[in-house]
Amino acid sequence: MSSSLIETLFPVPDYRRTPASLLRWWESRRLFYNKVVGMTGLVTLAGVIVMHPDRANFFAPGMVVAVLAYGVCANICYSLGWLAEMLASRIWGRQAPDMGPLLFREGLVLSVGLTLFPLLVITLFTIARVLVAIVT
Repeated sequence: MSSSLIETLFPVPDYRRTPASLLRWWESRRLFYNKVVGMTGLVTLAGVIVMHPDRANFFAPGMVVAVLAYGVCANICYSLGWLAEMLASRIWGRQAPDMGPLLFREGLVLSVGLTLFPLLVITLFTIARVLVAIVT
């Protein structure tokens, strides 16, 4: 399993560098990206629900729309990786660096961090609320 994870996080770049081959390269990794970011989102959502002071009113229609919008925006941003690599290939031709693996890894890390951010914020607020309750 570890070699599969390494191959996924450190993939071989697309050496053909045609628009179609670059698109296939990126799209072959989208499912993995969505699984990782989606699972991270479920962890964040569960943690936020547990720590949220008003659990009864947490699932407002706006929250569902926000979660769906976040997923759509994450996939739009994922598509920017392909566009950035395609643009670099157009500008520099064969001299363009093999950006795909780096952009994929860094984008995945950024997406996971951004997805975990609400959990960090509510954790800090929960700690502050507990400390205030102890002090007062």
